[in-house]
Amino acid sequence: MSIVITGNPGTGKHTISCRLAEDLGHTILDLNEIAIKHGICEKKDSTLDVDTKKLARLVKKLITKDSIIVGHLAPYVIERSQIKLAIILRKNPYKLIPVYKKRNYSKKKQTENAASEILGIIAHDSIKKFGLSKSRQIDTTNLTISQTVSKVKRILKKKSKGDNVDWLGMVAKKNDFAKFFPNR
Repeated sequence: MSIVITGNPGTGKHTISCRLAEDLGHTILDLNEIAIKHGICEKKDSTLDVDTKKLARLVKKLITKDSIIVGHLAPYVIERSQIKLAIILRKNPYKLIPVYKKRNYSKKKQTENAASEILGIIAHDSIKKFGLSKSRQIDTTNLTISQTVSKVKRILKKKSKGDNVDWLGMVAKKNDFAKFFPNR
């Protein structure tokens, strides 16, 4: 069965997927690349709007038992029955902001992505779609690429259940809501 690697931008999805694919002999299905290649997306401002229904139909034909499906759109285009496990990469939002700045994201896009990570939107949507038994979170904040890949492998071998991640509690403790949720 295939594996999903999902999470917000900057959490390490592509880097981890490439290393994992090498180690396991799997092929990567990059959801953004597929959407672009098949012209089922539209660039708006600095983001891509993807037709998720068309993408779901396309990906369904491409998935094999040795696929690693990578992308934040996974919970919106992949069916629970198509995967063995969904790995949700998470990263401290304070550490994501510099990543977004380096990528030249607009201030608005930086804030929106960090806020999404704080609220755990992709984690929530993945767990809702794939179920708790097929969803595992990994906090990549202080892990190297090798450590993260090792953690994924331990999860695949059922030697780890992953991490519990709560950025909302951390931000509340620091009283930093205005930093990540301006004008709210």
